[in-house]
Amino acid sequence: MSVSDKLKQLIDTAAPFWAGEAEVFQTYWTWSERTRETDRQWLSYQCSKEIWGSGVGATKGLFIGPAEELIAAFPKIDIEIDRHAVLDIAEGLWAEFAHYCAFADAYDGLAQPGEPKINPHAIKGSWPEDIALAELRFAHRHEHPKLGMRACRFTEGGYCTLFSEGMTLADRTDGPHGRANALIAEACRRVYEDEFGHMLKGVVGLDDEGLSDAEWRSLSEISVAQLKLRIRMRNAQFGNPLSEARVQAIFAGACPPLAFDYEKARLAA
Repeated sequence: MSVSDKLKQLIDTAAPFWAGEAEVFQTYWTWSERTRETDRQWLSYQCSKEIWGSGVGATKGLFIGPAEELIAAFPKIDIEIDRHAVLDIAEGLWAEFAHYCAFADAYDGLAQPGEPKINPHAIKGSWPEDIALAELRFAHRHEHPKLGMRACRFTEGGYCTLFSEGMTLADRTDGPHGRANALIAEACRRVYEDEFGHMLKGVVGLDDEGLSDAEWRSLSEISVAQLKLRIRMRNAQFGNPLSEARVQAIFAGACPPLAFDYEKARLAA
């Protein structure tokens, strides 16, 4: 994957904020206030994101929406709609539901006798910081249709930091959180490669957009705004292990940048 100087600059701008999102998880794993209940809470939020998405207002979610698209597309395959476009919808549905299953399995694995299994209908909803992020993304897409969508794709997943940091728990299966760590690490392992591919789609092709210098600057500004709200969204999802002072320090550049794996991106592309 060849990368222009402008794209590399955008990646370099995002990298400290990816590191800030990673710090939320790194802090939470050893946080004194972490409990089985807080693990189940953030896992249920993640399940909600995987099955319903982070939309604002009425949404059919990431299962019913694509399923209805597939039904509607079937009579049009290779007549009005290319077969590969339909395959993309089917693969997206499979991937998102597989991710839901991974985190739902971890959630249920932490259940005590008599506690009900998680299900999509019990977790429909979001938390204020997640809604704020979704509202910002919608606003960017409305105000800057081309750049707003590109920024949403670029920032989606926060460079997979939840999943990469979650996988490190495979080495921490002793102690009071040992069982939870093993379950979370396995869930994150099951999701990571798919999410890296999703993240890559937000990077690949940016150099083909023919953006002007001004548009690159705008894309960077929009992306940073979204990345900052991603940190707030994740911090709230995990019960606010980072203080507000630390969040502000991260916004001011306190985190060393997370290294972008250009070699892995090249192979995946």
